[in-house]
Amino acid sequence: MTKPTATREGTARIPAQPGAREADGAPPGERPTLRLRDTGAEAPDTPGADPTRYAPEWLELREGADASARAPELLDPLRIRLANLPGRSGGLVIHDLGCGTGSMGRWLAPRLDGPQHWVLHDRDPYLLHFAAVSSARSAADGSRVTVETRRGDIARLTPEALTGASLVTASALLDVLTRDEVDTLAAACAGAGCPALLTLTVAGRVDLSPADPLDAEIAEAFNAHQRRTGLLGPDAVTVACEVFAEHGATVRVQPSPWRLGPDDAELTARWLRGWVGAAVEQRPDLAPRAGKYLAARLAASAAGESRVTVHHSDLLALARPTGGTS
Repeated sequence: MTKPTATREGTARIPAQPGAREADGAPPGERPTLRLRDTGAEAPDTPGADPTRYAPEWLELREGADASARAPELLDPLRIRLANLPGRSGGLVIHDLGCGTGSMGRWLAPRLDGPQHWVLHDRDPYLLHFAAVSSARSAADGSRVTVETRRGDIARLTPEALTGASLVTASALLDVLTRDEVDTLAAACAGAGCPALLTLTVAGRVDLSPADPLDAEIAEAFNAHQRRTGLLGPDAVTVACEVFAEHGATVRVQPSPWRLGPDDAELTARWLRGWVGAAVEQRPDLAPRAGKYLAARLAASAAGESRVTVHHSDLLALARPTGGTS
């Protein structure tokens, strides 16, 4: 079995399982709507390519921390906007970009009233299957929630792909995009006149207790790793605020930190391995000290003696509704 490699804050990526993707594209019932972004020498849908995906086990492990961290303060302004969107009488159409196993839908759908139809976008058909079968079925008021899946990425997202959309959502996505891709997303939302709720974007700050002299150096190296190949990493929220505002949206930001304690030892350990691993990948000279550092951190976590706060931000961008005012 191939060992996962860390690519963001504790995120593991593993090779796709055999048979996870049909040779001619998406499995039955899934519609390819957005062109997939190349991730290496070969496009993911090139015969013989070895696509990677976020491990469902990691996404499942972090779901509780994600749910606790998301900022509820953004829900009331979102509900107000949704209630006043043209065509709301037919129910909400919500596009979840990079849906993974669907945790955003499971969190948000039961917090919104009225019938909802969720369109789940991900490049990985294996994760799309997870998301579809475990999606929420009822809204806050008991209305029906339905789901469809679409294979794709947001690199070439267009307003046409969002025709009829009431809302765009994403979780832990902005920091793994480039500025051009955020501009593509903002332009598509502006063109479709729909708001965007984008949660759990890394903020580039981590607080660990007890403190260690190496904390700051590991954090700096990790942040540099996040910015590799033009990705926004910890600059994502600042850039997204600028870009959505340029497209006429009103933007609100709220903190959404993970607060990990003794009850979160497994998640803390997985996150620590990914965080330190990315730092060492960025700065190999850290390896000797980082190995001892990681061992000490893991031991403290296992003993229930550590606390970790991983800072994130949630962003709500309220685009002007098409044919109306903001």
